[in-house]
Amino acid sequence: MKVSVIGSGTMGMGIAQIAASNDSKVCLYDSSSQATNIAKEKLNTILSRLTEKEKITKSRKKEILSNIQFSQDLNDIKGSNLVIEAIIEDLKIKKEVFSEIEKIIDDNCILATNTSSLSIASVASSCLKANRVIGIHFFNPAPIMPLVEIIPAVQTSSNTLKTAKSIIDKWGKATVIVKDTPGFIVNRIARPFYGEALRIYEEGIANFETIDWSLKEIGGFKMGPFELMDYIGNDINYTVTETVFTSFYFDQRYKPSFTQKRMMEAGYLGRKSGQGFYNYTSETKKNINENRQLGKIILWRILAMLINEASDALFLNIASREDIDLAMTKGVNYPNGLLKWADELGIENVLNQLNELYEEYGEDRYRPSPLLKRMVKSQAKFY
Repeated sequence: MKVSVIGSGTMGMGIAQIAASNDSKVCLYDSSSQATNIAKEKLNTILSRLTEKEKITKSRKKEILSNIQFSQDLNDIKGSNLVIEAIIEDLKIKKEVFSEIEKIIDDNCILATNTSSLSIASVASSCLKANRVIGIHFFNPAPIMPLVEIIPAVQTSSNTLKTAKSIIDKWGKATVIVKDTPGFIVNRIARPFYGEALRIYEEGIANFETIDWSLKEIGGFKMGPFELMDYIGNDINYTVTETVFTSFYFDQRYKPSFTQKRMMEAGYLGRKSGQGFYNYTSETKKNINENRQLGKIILWRILAMLINEASDALFLNIASREDIDLAMTKGVNYPNGLLKWADELGIENVLNQLNELYEEYGEDRYRPSPLLKRMVKSQAKFY
């Protein structure tokens, strides 16, 4: 099987590594020779580390590298069974690239975009055979993160979906099928993890150290929201939120935060800039209020919002309940599937929390999902 990857940045390189490690012949294309040279060096370093850790043998490293052709000639993608695009998140550029790719590949080749938020239908519209276009969204770093979202567009054929899912399944990834809607599963449902934490901070209820402590110590999350925003980058995290907010016709549930916007404007991007919500250039003592009662209030408010978002995704048939829970545990390492968590906490308790917030603030961001209301009325559970 031949797989071509368009774009040799971190994501493209990671996808190429996965495919080559699963014995596919890979063409990793980039228009920049400097970019492909950097990718080759980085991939050699990554595989050398795996060899040192005895995760792979030296001969296996050689095999993986020999499976990859680093190319600056787009015609080298000829004969591919699958082409995965992993370039800049710009719809106009993606459509131009897809139009060019279609002139080169065979009729039976599947065309995939690794976009995290753009419309698959819009990308597919640039192709004459739109039925072979699909979204295959890997998470960074692709070789390590187990989740892959598979997103069929309205034009995508059932055979394209079946084949694409089968390939990614064989690569050992946990796949979920999701409707072509803004943010898909993970980037949609995870918005309140950041947004509500920022709101709690803005109201002066707790500082970000205390909010992070509450989510980790009491909730069991591996990272707190402010640590995670710093890790992702405030520029990237804010842009994703803004994109989802705009794509949902300015639904208040996805409203971005001025606090994060100002951090981004100040250049306080997080770990990569040395300063974000935390300072990474010097050791400073964290000012945590280890009040468990306060911590539970913080956790409960954020968790209710996350569960509400997961419930609404199920209500609107974005994905199945199993795929929603799998996506959040495998894609962002949540300690529990949100719908399972709702059953354990009591769906009525979740609904009561949302109703209290809605009554107090009078804001549409706290409106409960109709599914939660129906389930409480019928005394049903998600599982």
